[in-house]
Amino acid sequence: MLDKNKMAIPVGVAFVWFTTQFGGGFASGAQLFQYFIVYGLIGLFTPVLAQAMGAFFQWYGLRYAYRNKTFDYKSFNDSFFGKYRFIFSNLYEVLYIVLLCLAPSVAFATGGATLSQLTGINYMLCTVIIGAFIFFVTIFGTDFVRRVASTLSIMIIAGLLVVFIPNIIAQWPVIVETIQTMASEFTLAKAGAGLWSCLIYGAFQLASIGLLMQHAEPFSSDKDAKTAMFYGFIVNGSMIFISTLGLLGVAKNPELIASMSNPTLAKSFVPTVFMVQRGVGASVFTPIISVLIILGAISTAVNMVAGVVQRFVVAAEKRTTGEFTEKKEKTYTYVVAGLFTALAWSIAQFGLIPLVAKGYGLLGYLTIPVIVIPFIIHMIMSKKDVQRPELEQPKE
Repeated sequence: MLDKNKMAIPVGVAFVWFTTQFGGGFASGAQLFQYFIVYGLIGLFTPVLAQAMGAFFQWYGLRYAYRNKTFDYKSFNDSFFGKYRFIFSNLYEVLYIVLLCLAPSVAFATGGATLSQLTGINYMLCTVIIGAFIFFVTIFGTDFVRRVASTLSIMIIAGLLVVFIPNIIAQWPVIVETIQTMASEFTLAKAGAGLWSCLIYGAFQLASIGLLMQHAEPFSSDKDAKTAMFYGFIVNGSMIFISTLGLLGVAKNPELIASMSNPTLAKSFVPTVFMVQRGVGASVFTPIISVLIILGAISTAVNMVAGVVQRFVVAAEKRTTGEFTEKKEKTYTYVVAGLFTALAWSIAQFGLIPLVAKGYGLLGYLTIPVIVIPFIIHMIMSKKDVQRPELEQPKE
């Protein structure tokens, strides 16, 4: 595992963002089809545009968290929304719970389906194994989660490049033909729908913005927020573009289209595995991409559960009149991590594609009035953030 002393904190935060996004829906390719590829030619550009949107809003949030010493999403929201915190802080609480019911569940579904296909083990048992891993990583705290995210990110990025680049080269004529077909089918209405879908995708990704706040605590200055999101945009933008381009090699495949539109098949169908199995080096790359999908799915769930653990542990510490012992902190961590991991596991049994198609679309619409619009208003109304001395926390 990467040593945190050898890895700059901003880079670690960038990797937390990457592993949060590279989860069940992204890793399987389901989100890329649902929100980008189906809209034709513009779907080559909107994935990167969505990353720019995420980087901008997350930079603003991380900078505010560092300046105001609000390192869990509840403290952040209470400070950020000010006199409107009763409305928006509680709305975000609901939104995050919805996200916790969805994102880790998709991670369970993707990881479970992929691990089952790879090993032949029963799907439900596979999700239990994944749940155990998520729980044990989460309980070791924020620094450990960031180290795991950094390590997994490098493994996933290297693996994606090893798998996708040869397949893109081998399937380049098919990819070019698909792009030409998309160009011939281009309409302004379809492009407008694609831009709206991009906004919804970017919005539901921002639903997880609260989990990043705990990672602003070790920043040396607020400039680290900009550095983290610059690196994050480079990593996320590059990987989502390469993944989308690679999937164009099978985007018009009748078998893929039939499988994704069939409710029975869609439950366990993974488009990226389908792409690799019909590409070059299938016997070697199929196990690799399967492992990467499993790791990516797990890492998203870890980040999500870690965010809610931080929120409840901080709240418990504030409510404790006496000494908040290490034993108490561990107890709260174990209980919260266990409860939310179990909740996500239960929801995962609904299957992957239905969760992606219905859940994330709803989440995107909910995020716009709760996060996107209030953040924009805050940016306009506040020329600079004002530190709140009562919220400052002493440096260790």
